[in-house]
Amino acid sequence: MNNLIPMPCERPEPHARRQKAGGARIPAIVLGGSANALSVVRSLGRAGVPVSVINQADSAARRSRYARWIPLSEDGQVEEVWANFLLGPESDHLAGAVLFPCCDPALEILARHRAELAEKFTLDDANPQARIAMLNKISTYQIAAAAGIATPRFWQLTAGQDLHALEAELSFPLIVKPSHTHLFRERYGKKFVTVHDFAALNEAYQLVRELGIDVMLVEFIPGLDDQLCSYYTYLDHDAEPCFHFTKRVIRRYPLVIGNGCYHITDWNPEVASAGLAFLRAAGVRGLGNVEFKRDPRDGALKLIECNARLTEANCLVAAAGLDLPLFVYNRLTGGDPVTLAPYRQGLRLWYPFADFRAFRQLHREGQISWATWLKSIVHPQTFPFFRWSDPWPSVIRAWSNLQDSVKRRLQKKTSA
Repeated sequence: MNNLIPMPCERPEPHARRQKAGGARIPAIVLGGSANALSVVRSLGRAGVPVSVINQADSAARRSRYARWIPLSEDGQVEEVWANFLLGPESDHLAGAVLFPCCDPALEILARHRAELAEKFTLDDANPQARIAMLNKISTYQIAAAAGIATPRFWQLTAGQDLHALEAELSFPLIVKPSHTHLFRERYGKKFVTVHDFAALNEAYQLVRELGIDVMLVEFIPGLDDQLCSYYTYLDHDAEPCFHFTKRVIRRYPLVIGNGCYHITDWNPEVASAGLAFLRAAGVRGLGNVEFKRDPRDGALKLIECNARLTEANCLVAAAGLDLPLFVYNRLTGGDPVTLAPYRQGLRLWYPFADFRAFRQLHREGQISWATWLKSIVHPQTFPFFRWSDPWPSVIRAWSNLQDSVKRRLQKKTSA
């Protein structure tokens, strides 16, 4: 990997309370998430770790053979409900468990209540200030700009902002991005709004401001979704990386604005170097993931977002040879070190239903043929939910997707 060879990752001293009599495994608690939560459950469950899941009732992870679901009230804010359970007496039987945050609300809980949670549970070597900064998309971009890392052009908007004062600087389309995407997604079901004219910009700005959170405008980077790429690592307390991993997106759905539905592992030293530089500048410790998009106008990699946790593509990372959940678990509990050997390149992660929809969009726009699409998927695939050894999560998810599809069709017919 040229000059990006990681140094040995210093191992923290395991806390005395983490040692169980008789060699019993310390339990783990997986908080939130979707495919990433399921991959954590499977990784730890196969290693004999008792795994509890705190999540929504329709979570795929709770259906795994390796999981014990903890049903909590779904009334009120997720952060408040989950924090009350973890800090209250109802979770005392899980004291000492390793906490795995798999969504932004879980990260916020661990960052804001770190001292209290550390008295009861086992937490990863993280920098809570960096986690809070990464949850705020505005501060993420500001950190990158200060460190000389390329970003799209962006503007922070304040309450009562006169958008007309910026009109001469702006070029459409623009992304109206809330400072905390998980709060916006909880209300509106999406992470941001793309606008194509000034009237739509004003409407989207008001929509975000109704939540009482800050707003930023981000320049839209042209080019297809296959220009998106990511870097993953784990930084010890000296900011030394324990491994390097890169992947790129082949397609996402919906095009341009959706989640990746087809990924492939690769090795890109440029992406790794830029990702590592950003994570160090942000002060991230522990797990870190940085996403970039290559701008066809100047060829530069430009920051899209950062996650200080396991992402939805973790099952691909694991399939390629990097078992990150077990690496983190053993690192914190004094278990045998997990070797993060060179990983397999060219391995693919495929969401078949979403990717077929992405193909149909591209096909309608004349950007891809049937033959090209079929050729692109005739490869061994990693699936985010299906495993022969643990099939129930994928069965439940497929049934849920079918129900949603039927509902959408019925709504179209009734509205026609």
